[in-house]
Amino acid sequence: MEKVAGWYPAWHVALLYWTWLFLFTFGFTGAEITCRSCHSQVKPQHQHPQQGLLMHLRTDRGEKEQRRFPGEKGGERGQGAGMDAEDAGLQAPFDPVLSGAKISGWETRTLTREPEKVAGESRPGEAAAPAGDHRRRGRGSGRRRRGRSPRGTAGPGGAAGREPGGSGAARFGLEELRLGSTTFALTGDSAHNQAMVHWSGHNSSVILILTKLYDYNLGSITESSLWRSTDYGTTYEKLNDKVGLKTILSYLYVCPTNKRKIMLLTDPEVESSLLISSDEGATYQKYRLNFYIHSLLFHPKQEDWILAYSQDQKLFSSVEFGRRWLLLHEGVAPNRFYWSMMGSGREPDLVHLEAKTVDGHAQYITCKMQNCSEATRSKPFPGYIDHNSLIVQDDYVFVQLTSGGRPHYYVSYRRNAFTQMKLPKYSLPKDMHVISTDESQVFAAVQEWNQNDTYNLYISDTQGVYFTLALENVKSSQGLEGNVMIDLYEVAGIKGMFLANKKIDNQVKTFITYNKGRDWNLLQAPDTDLRGNPVHCLLPYCSLHLHLKVSENPYTSGNIASRDTAPSIIVASGNIGTELSDDDISMFISADAGNTWRQIFEEEHSVLYLDQGGVLVAIKHTSLPIRHLWLSFDEGKSWSKYSFTSLPLFVDGVLGEPGEETLIMTVFGHFSHRSEWQLVKIDYKSIFDRRCAEEDYRPWQLHSQGEACIMGAKRIYRKRKSEKKCMQGKYAGAMTSEPCVCTEADFDCDYGYERHSNGQCLPAFWYNPSSLSKDCSVGQSYLNSTGYRKVVSNNCTDGVREQYTAKPQQCPGKAPHGLRIITTDGKLTAEQGHNVTFLVQLEEGDLQRSLIQVDFGDGIAVSYANLSSTEDGIKHIYQNVGIFRVTVLVENSLGSDNAVLYLHVTCPLEHVHLSLPFVTTKNKEVNATAVLWPSQVGTLTYVWWFGNNTEPLITLEGSITFTFSVEGMNTITVQVSAGNIILQDTKTIAVYEQFQSLRLSFSPNLDDYNPDIPEWRRDISRVVKRALVEATGISSKHILVAVLPGLPTSAELFILPYQDAPAENKRKTEDLEQISETLVQKLKQNFVHFDLKPGVRILVHAAHLTAAPLVDPTPSHSGSAMLMLLSVVFVGLAVFVIYKFKRKIPGLNIYAQMQNEKDQEMISPVSQRESIPNVPQSELMSPEQLVDEKLDVQPIEQPQATVQNPRKGNATKVVWTEDFQKACGSPRGFKPRPGAEVFPQLLSLRAQKKSLPM
Repeated sequence: MEKVAGWYPAWHVALLYWTWLFLFTFGFTGAEITCRSCHSQVKPQHQHPQQGLLMHLRTDRGEKEQRRFPGEKGGERGQGAGMDAEDAGLQAPFDPVLSGAKISGWETRTLTREPEKVAGESRPGEAAAPAGDHRRRGRGSGRRRRGRSPRGTAGPGGAAGREPGGSGAARFGLEELRLGSTTFALTGDSAHNQAMVHWSGHNSSVILILTKLYDYNLGSITESSLWRSTDYGTTYEKLNDKVGLKTILSYLYVCPTNKRKIMLLTDPEVESSLLISSDEGATYQKYRLNFYIHSLLFHPKQEDWILAYSQDQKLFSSVEFGRRWLLLHEGVAPNRFYWSMMGSGREPDLVHLEAKTVDGHAQYITCKMQNCSEATRSKPFPGYIDHNSLIVQDDYVFVQLTSGGRPHYYVSYRRNAFTQMKLPKYSLPKDMHVISTDESQVFAAVQEWNQNDTYNLYISDTQGVYFTLALENVKSSQGLEGNVMIDLYEVAGIKGMFLANKKIDNQVKTFITYNKGRDWNLLQAPDTDLRGNPVHCLLPYCSLHLHLKVSENPYTSGNIASRDTAPSIIVASGNIGTELSDDDISMFISADAGNTWRQIFEEEHSVLYLDQGGVLVAIKHTSLPIRHLWLSFDEGKSWSKYSFTSLPLFVDGVLGEPGEETLIMTVFGHFSHRSEWQLVKIDYKSIFDRRCAEEDYRPWQLHSQGEACIMGAKRIYRKRKSEKKCMQGKYAGAMTSEPCVCTEADFDCDYGYERHSNGQCLPAFWYNPSSLSKDCSVGQSYLNSTGYRKVVSNNCTDGVREQYTAKPQQCPGKAPHGLRIITTDGKLTAEQGHNVTFLVQLEEGDLQRSLIQVDFGDGIAVSYANLSSTEDGIKHIYQNVGIFRVTVLVENSLGSDNAVLYLHVTCPLEHVHLSLPFVTTKNKEVNATAVLWPSQVGTLTYVWWFGNNTEPLITLEGSITFTFSVEGMNTITVQVSAGNIILQDTKTIAVYEQFQSLRLSFSPNLDDYNPDIPEWRRDISRVVKRALVEATGISSKHILVAVLPGLPTSAELFILPYQDAPAENKRKTEDLEQISETLVQKLKQNFVHFDLKPGVRILVHAAHLTAAPLVDPTPSHSGSAMLMLLSVVFVGLAVFVIYKFKRKIPGLNIYAQMQNEKDQEMISPVSQRESIPNVPQSELMSPEQLVDEKLDVQPIEQPQATVQNPRKGNATKVVWTEDFQKACGSPRGFKPRPGAEVFPQLLSLRAQKKSLPM
């Protein structure tokens, strides 16, 4: 068949269309919007970032990591895009708001939106064009979620736009309507990939936008532009010329109590300055800074008070809105500084902070913002706390202290004394997050010892001390930055109402409570689906499950949203079935506070609240350009389609006007990934033709499955009638609130009690109800629990209130029982000369009417007649080290009890030196001693390692004796353990049958360059050895050189035998004599020298005093007179040497045993170059470079300690200054075994000059 070529217009049009669609789809990679200040899925502490909202556009330039940027608080709890974005109440700098405040450290959360590729925009329920099986990243959750697969057909119910009918089905209008909108392009900012927005709101028409180009390769901002609108976003003016054309701005801050005050921060890599405006950004004044701002914290009430945290962990304060700064404190922990936020408002200038001490501990400190000197600081918590654990929230202060491997949590209510938080006895928490402190109660999530991916919810009494279980096994997940996110959501506008995802048998189900965790129920699924088809879902086997991750980003909604001004409306994404799933996600809405639900979309949408929920705006989650959105005026029952722009727009985010009358919305986007920012202003006021009148509303009563009494009250709200299309205006709150009669449902189980299947609260097996009276004194009274306590904030009256309320009861008299004495930090060690605080605790008995006697074990005892003297602990200072037996006796007229504590008092170990000879003979006992500084440090353990042995020798003594049976080089290491400090020293010793030694001297000019430190002596030893080898040709393995400490500079030369020589002593002696003769000749001829530096030559000589005559320098043919003379001299020298240097001459063999010099030479620590590190440098020496230092005998007139040589009977004086003795005691002496060689430690001339003053 013949083929005919032709032109098909329809085919070409289709090709052009798909080409255009391809460019738009793959030419733009999507937008990423991040916010560091929006509410998390649980209400966090009221400390949020205070700066402009951040919108982050991810282009196709391949950026993968985000720098932390601040965000502005986004309206009310749980809001999504377009909700109230006002800046009030922000308090945490640059860092994100958490999923609850974590005791052991704040978490960081980042939301990243990846590009999604879907088949295009479609109406709810309409079939999307085929595009394969796409996967997308859910927004607002910070975790991966799979969207449902696109359907090929519309399915039952007809095409999109059809009104399927049915009581539970949403209706969608077919007609496309047009919204009034204006578009403005930020010309010149097409390359900018971040934007920060501030919308004043509250009858102000000013909008500020800071756009930036952040270079991810450089890690810095390279360009910025500042824009300002005065007509609600219709037009914008570029203000770069007003702030400086070359000025690069990094952050935008707004005063939370006066929105007219604006602060701009410049990029610190270019300059460190602040630009301040008092007229909503119209004009600016620049102020230089002498530090780099990392974060700011505005005062919640005083508009000019600010705290600034620098990059070097310093905290500054300003009372002039940043114009002048005062340094408050250094070493402040990041994000651990707070304004005083008590409800009473007392001391508004008080600052709470966690600071690091000089020894590295963390401490809770309070001080005035204008004076934080040492004298004015307060330390409310006695002792140290765990790092990054301070939380100040409302009336509560929380800290954590870990002891015994377990974290312990403490709380202070209204700034009173700290009390340990009481959880059920065997909860054994691993982790804790403070979720909320609303309504004088603490809501906390605790991960117990047997939990990994779940947490238990606990709720406290008013003082935050006693906690009872509210819900077990709440699901948790890991955030993008390692933070913990708990699946708990507090519904806005209705106190006591929470949603939680609980894990049951590896299935996650959604539960709801209306009474703050007292009762939980599953969610009833809708009766029909989106098309009106019946849904067969029977409780408890099937229910509705919701994703409870709120958006961190004010420009996009999360998985769930509610609003204070629309208390009955909840919008969330989820699924119907046996468990929560990431597949087949739809959108659901409840218009009656969670009692019933209705499906509104089959795909995820961002749903925005306008006009107090009177208007709901839905924008589809998609990375493709769109030009339509959906509006509902009847709480989601029906939806109308509106176009908001003439050209499709890649939507980066949406922001609504702050304030109660939210009717203006701005859409941020791009026409393409290389175009400028497009700002589309949408004004919904044109939709309404009038304001609502009283007859446009109807009453609505809050209820829980028909039960009208919620939290002890009946509350009736007013709602706009669904058929009325009018503008509501300001929110009026509940119409009426009437208290209910108290029933058992208004009471929860008290601390120590558990609810059983019959509904009764009975004591747990570990709880003794009478223990509440243990701190009670005779004549006083206490509250005797009935096992129940009223739910905090419950307003019920009468009924069973009297029956279930705790009754006051007189304190009984009891004999002392369960007495304990502990230290405040829970440790059994203390430092000499420091205060030790003991706490006396009694399980039962009347401490205030008992006699307390404490014996500290060091000869000092005290008595107390009442508890008031010991409330802050019993303090004592130990002057000596050792183990002390501390006893306490408590007695009253009914009996007595006693307790014992063994306290180890130590002095910190600073240095260890292993005293050991350089060279020794085979099979000869050698004494090794660990010399400590200071010498008296308490209980010590010594671990000795010899050569390559894998098993050490452990002793309690610092001196051991050992022998070597094989010649060669051997290493010895000693480790000394003192408490949690372990120090060590390593030495190498050469073992031979025979060896000789010779004392060397140097040119006098060498003393001018001798700093007398170990490193210098080792280097000179190496240089001298090299010079000897070069001058004599003798192998380096036969020579060891050790430069000795002190002046004049001298050294010891060790001559070692040949390794391959026969075993006979005579042969070895001849070898040594031959080497010695060669060395002496070269030294006498001045052939041995080295250059210390250019122009400085040092000659090496044989000293006139040697350990023994290595060779006879006189010719063999000398006369008899000369021979006799030399013999006399030889005998005299031998006697002198034996007496002076204790060197032995067995037969014809000559050897010497030399002792290593101490690395720490017992001199004043004033000289830094003399200080020795914990691990001596000699540890790193090779056997060939065995060089160590010795101390010469230099007796001086100071208090002395004598070390006796048990074999020789002579004594050598070792100098110890008085200051050293006072530090921690006299030096630890040598304790050699009889027969061992002892080499006493001596003090050099250089050390004398640097001794501590008397």
